[in-house]
Amino acid sequence: MTHDFSELIEYLDKKFEKTATKEDITELRTEVNEKFTRAFDVFVTKEEIRVLEKEMRDLKETVHELVTAIDKLAKAIDDLRVEYSSVAVKVDRHEKWIQQLAEKLGIRLQYD
Repeated sequence: MTHDFSELIEYLDKKFEKTATKEDITELRTEVNEKFTRAFDVFVTKEEIRVLEKEMRDLKETVHELVTAIDKLAKAIDDLRVEYSSVAVKVDRHEKWIQQLAEKLGIRLQYD
């Protein structure tokens, strides 16, 4: 009879070796918690969406202000270009008049 129990004990020992220990369960629980924590990091709350929407509105407003500023700058540059052209034409006209005056008065102009 002792022999039968030893075989049974041996058989049960082998079966229990394959079962999880307390440390195995703790380790598994830790892994599952980490995976769930990482999975919940993906979800976005309503408050986070509101913050993003506000940031988007602010960003759109900033872009609009920049576009307006660039338009004003482009207009100012164009106005300066037109004014420069007009001044250049006037200077050419004045130089021509000065040349004509100098010729009539017999003055030789020197450009240094």
